[in-house]
Amino acid sequence: MSRPVRARHKRSRDPRGHWLLLILVLPLMFASLLFEGWTNNEVDDPPPRHDCTEPVPSAVSQGGPVLRIDGDKVKSASMPARTVALAFDGGPDPLWTPRLLDLLRRHRAQATFFLFGSQAARHPELVRRIRAEGHEIGSNTYTGADLGASSAVRSRMELTLTQMALAGSAGLRTTLLRMPQTTSVDTLCGAEWNAARSAAADGYLLVAADKWYRKPSQGVIRQFSQTELAYKETEKLLDDRNVDKFTTVTAGLRLSAVNTPVSTFERGQGRGLIWVSAMGHAFSNGMTWVLGAAGALGVLRLLTLVLFARTHVRRLTRFRPGAPWLREINDPVTILIPAYNEEAGIESTIHSLLASTHPRLQIIVIDDGSTDQTADLATWIDDPRVMVIRQPNAGKAVALNTGLAHAMYEIVVMVDADTVFEPDAIFQLIQPLAHPAVGAVSGNTKVGNRRGLLGRWQHLEYVFGFNLDRRMFEVLECMPTVPGAIGAFRRDALLGVGGVSDDTLAEDTDLTMALWRAGWRVVYEESAVAWTEVPGSLRQLWRQRYRWCYGTIQAMWKHRGAVFEVGPAGRFGRRGLSYLALFQVALPLMAPIVDLFALYGALFLDPLQSAGVWLAFLVLQLICAGYALRLDGERVRALWSMPFQLFVYRQLMYLVVIQSLVAILLGTRLRWHRMDRSGTAAQHIGQPAQAAALTSR
Repeated sequence: MSRPVRARHKRSRDPRGHWLLLILVLPLMFASLLFEGWTNNEVDDPPPRHDCTEPVPSAVSQGGPVLRIDGDKVKSASMPARTVALAFDGGPDPLWTPRLLDLLRRHRAQATFFLFGSQAARHPELVRRIRAEGHEIGSNTYTGADLGASSAVRSRMELTLTQMALAGSAGLRTTLLRMPQTTSVDTLCGAEWNAARSAAADGYLLVAADKWYRKPSQGVIRQFSQTELAYKETEKLLDDRNVDKFTTVTAGLRLSAVNTPVSTFERGQGRGLIWVSAMGHAFSNGMTWVLGAAGALGVLRLLTLVLFARTHVRRLTRFRPGAPWLREINDPVTILIPAYNEEAGIESTIHSLLASTHPRLQIIVIDDGSTDQTADLATWIDDPRVMVIRQPNAGKAVALNTGLAHAMYEIVVMVDADTVFEPDAIFQLIQPLAHPAVGAVSGNTKVGNRRGLLGRWQHLEYVFGFNLDRRMFEVLECMPTVPGAIGAFRRDALLGVGGVSDDTLAEDTDLTMALWRAGWRVVYEESAVAWTEVPGSLRQLWRQRYRWCYGTIQAMWKHRGAVFEVGPAGRFGRRGLSYLALFQVALPLMAPIVDLFALYGALFLDPLQSAGVWLAFLVLQLICAGYALRLDGERVRALWSMPFQLFVYRQLMYLVVIQSLVAILLGTRLRWHRMDRSGTAAQHIGQPAQAAALTSR
């Protein structure tokens, strides 16, 4: 455009929120999910431990439960008589760890807590309490995975991350290690022994438990978990009068301190891990809820659409001809065609209107500063019913208002310059205006250029999405949009709301919402069929839907006050705006999370279950889409392309919503995106009379 067209909707460039989402946000979310899955042993889950087939080294089997390994040398130690070292594995547990601490405090006893790093990161306050009350802390690895069955990389991560979690939560490092899934030293055999030697090489002192038959009076290390049963057994043991001292492992053996302070840098690293762990845990839990909510909303929407579409078909609505008190409408009609560089399709549009079975027409073509032959081609059509108005480029809303000022008749039909009409479309479209409460009527827009895969996807969306939605909206009396491609209005209703506003990029939605707030009703006439040309490339589709979504959100915000109004306006606000906010904004925002979780489930959880859920939802969609095609008189065989739509088209649509919200929140003004036309709106029409009308140029 050579002049500052639609300056209020322009800025230097579009926001790139969708690329930021793809490059940064989604990978980070997936990485967070992977880390949480690794923590829960869903990702890289080590195989279960097998029984030992190799003997335990004699130096280990014949020694005590505390081992210091230096190469091939093994030194062991045992608790002195009448001394018990209480050792609690796992945790900290938010329920039982505080109770155990209270129990130990009442008995003035000390213990050693071997903690999972993952739990320490989730409950750092409990780690600090354990340390503050004088107890000793050891490592039970990060996730409790069997180190003997784990890879070398995972084993190192298990130990390193645990140290980071302890550093971040309590500012300490430990050299005590309890090998997960081991009890006494007899279980340190084979691969487990190799893992123990590797850990000892990193400076760890290995702590097992004494054999079950050794009595407390002999001096033992007793191993407990952090559960209700462990609490009861600990309580019973603390009352044993044959024990003089309940202490920590190192205090009982008079070893040097194993819990040492860390540097400021290490504490900072640990706090970072705690933050990442908290975010990952919250995200994983939230994702589960979001997945459930999105699934429930998706199924609810499908069932609701079918239910209300069935109601729409069966009921005898008071807005329809056929009721004995509604007359047939044959009043003259003014048709407004705003056009900007529409030379590819303007002639087909005008000829299809001139071939209408409703002959009393005034056709006004408003050329909005076109730089091609749009105005000339319209002027060359020799018919007194056609008027061509030229104006400087000012936008679609201004063009429509210009045409409205020249309208001769009380019924006004607004159409797009790329749309081709069935012969009876205008007559059918205006019939609901027989009811005095109806201010506007939405026609049935069909996709003409549907031969390619992208065209078939949009065809399914128009029939299954838009038209099925409109049936429901009519029943609920909350139609949010009369499409610019084909819509009929009362002239006095348009003038009553100040004409067509240019406050938003979705002038048709803005106008429809204004009519509801003015007290008018808006209905849908499915028998008024017009054929439109849809984008032929993903780039064109993106630009079109971006503008639609951006403008719709603008209109929703502009008319948000309708939620609190009464009468038709209130019903529209509470039903229509709520539906748009929930299903056209909130649900698409959940879609990336659903896709991520589905990918995660297919890779790391149960692929068959994930595929089963996906197939069940697809079948439900196919059934509902088939019903919508049947209602619209379309061939059901178009459904074959629907499964592929879920892998490309769906992602494009939810990225459109995300980018629109990013643009609005950042205050970016979106410029008008015009679609390149090829004049293929009538590509799918097969009626001989219609084809003849379109070729008589």
